[in-house]
Amino acid sequence: MAKLLPGLLLSNFSKLSLNSLQNAPKLTACANSILSRAKKFSTQHTPYEIVNDDQDYGLANDTIEKVNHQIAEKQQGRLFAVVQVCGKQHKITQGDVLIVEGYWPPECGEKILLNKVLVLGAAEFSLIGRPLVQQGLVNVEATVIEKTLSHTKTHFRKKRRKQYMRTKFFKIPQTFLRINSIKVSPDVNNPPEVQGLNNVIF
Repeated sequence: MAKLLPGLLLSNFSKLSLNSLQNAPKLTACANSILSRAKKFSTQHTPYEIVNDDQDYGLANDTIEKVNHQIAEKQQGRLFAVVQVCGKQHKITQGDVLIVEGYWPPECGEKILLNKVLVLGAAEFSLIGRPLVQQGLVNVEATVIEKTLSHTKTHFRKKRRKQYMRTKFFKIPQTFLRINSIKVSPDVNNPPEVQGLNNVIF
């Protein structure tokens, strides 16, 4: 392949752009194949343009108005949400029991607000965060109903031919949460401002 391509093209191939390669004189069949592969797997930035289209904005506004109308009339049906709690993501609905493993400060009976909401979904629409839904738009309330230990787990280690064998038993602290409610602000495009951060779990 090196003999078929001109020396100048090979030495400066990494510095040339696709446009300059197309205009290069006397490209052989091998160079054309490299050029076609470079178009598919190029390291250059993808060209983009910002389009201000009134029709797209009108379609978005119509969609937001329909969602706001459904929420105001309470026609959205049963809601579900994907929340992040202690570094793990959980899909929840109203009435679910959520188990959080590991040490967690809230005590039994406390009501908390889970504000790391990644996705909120209904029967006909979904609100997807980037990565989180805007604060104040979705309120997920939960109650700590129990703090206990998990079942006994076994950690067994052995090394062959070394007379080494260890068995350890351990339990993991667990916190049980009851999801009380999932509420959405009736104005999707303009959620209310959050006044305080009391009992908010980040």
